[in-house]
Amino acid sequence: MGAALADNDDDDLPESHDINVTPFIDVILVLLIIFMVAAPLSTVDLPVDLPQSTAIPQKKPEKPTYLTIKSDLSLALGETSVKRQDLIQTLESSSESDKEKRLFLRADRSVPYGEMMDVLELLRSGGFLKVSLVALEGVPGAPASAVAKP
Repeated sequence: MGAALADNDDDDLPESHDINVTPFIDVILVLLIIFMVAAPLSTVDLPVDLPQSTAIPQKKPEKPTYLTIKSDLSLALGETSVKRQDLIQTLESSSESDKEKRLFLRADRSVPYGEMMDVLELLRSGGFLKVSLVALEGVPGAPASAVAKP
């Protein structure tokens, strides 16, 4: 029992007219990884452990002014550190003396209530009366400890 093989003097592979998508898929995967790594870096922010709230989120202005009380009780306006004694002067210069502009106050979860009230009192004495408190959005009806952190 023997098998006969056809004699082909032409050892070339037949031409394929299909598009080779393997390099395309490789490039797409590399771009996906780049964007997955770069996306969190594009939202640079101060690391603050905010408490959660089940309040209905309100619309933010285009350029909100954030005042942050960090866990070490230091203050930051936007991402710039500010001393307490310079806070009102810095706010007046950054908001062009518009004291009707809303400020968004963020405080780390570990900041004592008294410290937050001291900052609110400092803002009130400087004439900044429109202050909104910032918290993480929670699930209505669920305890804050049951909601997974983002």
